[in-house]
Amino acid sequence: MGEVKDTDPLEIQKKEYQQMVESLKPRPTVARNVFWAFVVGGLISVLGQLFLNFYQSRGLPLTEAGAATSATLVFLAALLTGLGVYDEIARFAGAGSIVPITGFANSMVAPAMEYRGEGLVLGVGARLFTTAGPVLVFGIVTAWIVAVLYYLFR
Repeated sequence: MGEVKDTDPLEIQKKEYQQMVESLKPRPTVARNVFWAFVVGGLISVLGQLFLNFYQSRGLPLTEAGAATSATLVFLAALLTGLGVYDEIARFAGAGSIVPITGFANSMVAPAMEYRGEGLVLGVGARLFTTAGPVLVFGIVTAWIVAVLYYLFR
């Protein structure tokens, strides 16, 4: 005996609705996103190289010029985050804006700026290290372990 299945009108409506949503959903522009991430990340790197060359031309050795370059890039990223400009760059550039040194500065300053209404200590001070804190702790503990292992096995 053949069994007759009733089709549920609600199920049909759900399927039609899902098809309509899929047809109207904006498609990700992967090529455009990759292009702008590459361009902006490259521009940040070029800016870093320009600062490095500038500091070296002023007589700093490479290691000191590198430290000055890192400090300058962190300062600029923190300043631009505080002014709200870095968020616009990140919205446009996507992953290109998280070049390690500037992305780290942004990740430290952004939570602090978000909670500045709670005051300098409980707002900015407490939130400044929400993202950076675990990174710093991991780096310090790892460096300590490597130093102890180096001391024991050298």
